[in-house]
Amino acid sequence: MRNFQKIAYGVDTRPLLHAITRNPHLWNANRFRTTFPNTPHAAVDDILVRFSDTEKCDTTGKVIGDQTPVWYPSVHVLQAMQPIVLGLMTRVHAYELGRVIVSRLPPGGRILRHADRDGEYVQASDRARYHVVLQGLPGSLYTCGDETVCMQDGEIWWFNAHEEHEVINNSADDRIHLLVDVRTWP
Repeated sequence: MRNFQKIAYGVDTRPLLHAITRNPHLWNANRFRTTFPNTPHAAVDDILVRFSDTEKCDTTGKVIGDQTPVWYPSVHVLQAMQPIVLGLMTRVHAYELGRVIVSRLPPGGRILRHADRDGEYVQASDRARYHVVLQGLPGSLYTCGDETVCMQDGEIWWFNAHEEHEVINNSADDRIHLLVDVRTWP
């Protein structure tokens, strides 16, 4: 496969999923990513954990300003995320953490076809995006280019964010992913 690579499976995501379930107020505290004009992410709910500081950057354009990501208050509640993120960074030899987002797509929901080509966070050759599957059931289909995968609970996947991609959740439950951007050693 050119656009996907499974890099881990069997990751214990239950403590993090439990913390998210116990704190429903975290969803959609900041809706920029899901509400800007023509966003492909209109159908998702987000918990921003580490993201651009919206008070210091332009939020009126197509892509939020790419100043250095900052921690959002959700990090204090979702401490079960720490071993997952640090384990991922160790596995892929990452030296810097970028954006961290928990994203939920309901049954029947769709992330529209798009490519992440705008913004500093995708431009450098040493940047990569990973998906940690907190909840993924058969029928949740992730397509990138001409390849489609069904990501399952406890798996970690790299994918090519520069290629056009989309998600259709035809499963019976929410699709919940932890998106982690990192910079890796060459």
